[in-house]
Amino acid sequence: MDKKKKVDKKTIKLWKHHLQDEVDATFLYSVFAELENDPDRKEILSELSKVESKHVDRWEEMLSTYAIKFKHIKPSLKAQFWSWYARNVDKVLPLARMLKEEASEVKDYIALHKSSTHSDAKETALILAKDSAQHTESLNQLTGTSDEPWHKTESGGVLGNIIYGFNDGLTANFGLVAGVIAASESVHTILVAGIVGTVADSLSMGASGYLAAKSEQEVYDHEIQVEKDEIRLMPDIEEEELALIYAARGVPKEHAQELAKEVMSDPERALEEKIQAELKIGKTHTTPLSEGWITGLATAIGAFIPVAPFLFAEGMIAIWISFTLAMLSHFVVGSARSLFTGRGIIRSGFDMFIVGLGVAGVGYLVGMLLDYLFF
Repeated sequence: MDKKKKVDKKTIKLWKHHLQDEVDATFLYSVFAELENDPDRKEILSELSKVESKHVDRWEEMLSTYAIKFKHIKPSLKAQFWSWYARNVDKVLPLARMLKEEASEVKDYIALHKSSTHSDAKETALILAKDSAQHTESLNQLTGTSDEPWHKTESGGVLGNIIYGFNDGLTANFGLVAGVIAASESVHTILVAGIVGTVADSLSMGASGYLAAKSEQEVYDHEIQVEKDEIRLMPDIEEEELALIYAARGVPKEHAQELAKEVMSDPERALEEKIQAELKIGKTHTTPLSEGWITGLATAIGAFIPVAPFLFAEGMIAIWISFTLAMLSHFVVGSARSLFTGRGIIRSGFDMFIVGLGVAGVGYLVGMLLDYLFF
């Protein structure tokens, strides 16, 4: 029977894409092994190349089984570029890139295993997902990294949202107010522009904060689902990883293996352990909506600072009060940013002070130019 009729064009394209990836990996690992001087590292890279070559054979066999025509595939231009880079520059970046590629393949093959309607493709995807996961462990040793690199989780935190929202509102509206001051002496005009700027900036930042938090939560949910699939489909590899995590914490090797085996016997407990120890995902204390409100409100407060003096003063007095409050606020928020950047409080505050001064100066010059050209 001609099985080709049972495979749609999208599936054929996906299978050929995986074949090309395996051809590229075989080629690059062989190049890395050739360039390696350390015998142990050379052996690891050579073995990786051999395994990838078997993956190529498996995909070619898969395509042939379904009577799908394909040409002899050569390394892609991208793979050839990284080969040249490794030979002429250094191997560090190409190896790090291969780690990401292997990590990506773990996800892709697990997804293929779950979605494929072809039993042999499901089997192939699962085997290759396990191999790719093991390859990441080998590359972790070569590149000096750890954990599962196919999981990507980041978190900014509520305090970070407050500081960065306040900073954005303050700096952006300070520049706007400075520009309006240069073009008009009317307190009414300055207030209207400043308040509109405050509302617009706070709404924009609030919406951005909401979408960012929502996207982050979606990333968390996705990574947890991937981890759940790994525990179900690759329990032996996950058990080894748990044992390594426990050993890294100082647990004796034999006890670490026993503990990992015990934890893996309960999938829910294993998932919880992996989420905390590997993905570094803790319990969420805010929602996307609350983060949006917090970011928007912080932005509004920061943006209103250079506008507020014009509510109770006029002329140069209002301008100088606005300038003084804004510059002091820039220094304070810059100092607060040092909590996240690790820089010195004074240096960080001074840097933000200079940024605020620069933005105000540019805004003022633009206002003068527009006033000259159009009024």
